Amino acid sequence: MELFFAPESWLFTVAVLLLLAIAILEGLALLIGLSLSGLLDHLLPDAAHGIEGVSDSWLGWLHIGKVPILVLLVILLTAFAVIGYTINSVIHGGFGFYPPAPVSAVAAFLGALPVVRMSGAAIARLIPRDETTAVSFDSLVGRMAVVVSGTARAGYPAEARVKNLHGQTLYVRVEPEGSDLAFGAGESVLLIRQIAGSRFLAIPNPRPDIL
Repeated sequence: MELFFAPESWLFTVAVLLLLAIAILEGLALLIGLSLSGLLDHLLPDAAHGIEGVSDSWLGWLHIGKVPILVLLVILLTAFAVIGYTINSVIHGGFGFYPPAPVSAVAAFLGALPVVRMSGAAIARLIPRDETTAVSFDSLVGRMAVVVSGTARAGYPAEARVKNLHGQTLYVRVEPEGSDLAFGAGESVLLIRQIAGSRFLAIPNPRPDIL
């Protein structure tokens, strides 16, 4: 237990506590019909979703946009804590002292990034979606989408799936046009305007007989 409560390990202990907090918050969010993942997507700067060539940036390198941010965050915190505790344990066992917290934290963070990338790549292959870089998100305006998780409210988008003109399935974030509207999982909506990147304004499906 000394390893977990040593001052040099406090950052890794905080990471573990954050993991527990995420689990609790996600459970509470599901009980009230929200999605913690959707809230995190809302907090992520929309500019990151609209940057051309994002797949070539560090965001793309970490598979942000292909895998839910909450999943990547959990992987990052887990890898950071495990690598950090391992570094401290090995050095303490071999030399009798713990390395300074900033040193082990930086080493653990740098070691966690490849773990996030590799895990994200594996998860992205398992997610049942067809992705293409040949079709831009703005071409989805005017198409029907189905909310797949969470409850979409004004300012708080939820994830939805939509087929592009090639019949490929893409995942976007939708929120209602009016503050008095809300879309729950399973509801079909019409995408009427692209806000930024994969985020769209939507209205209830005016032709439920179509979808």
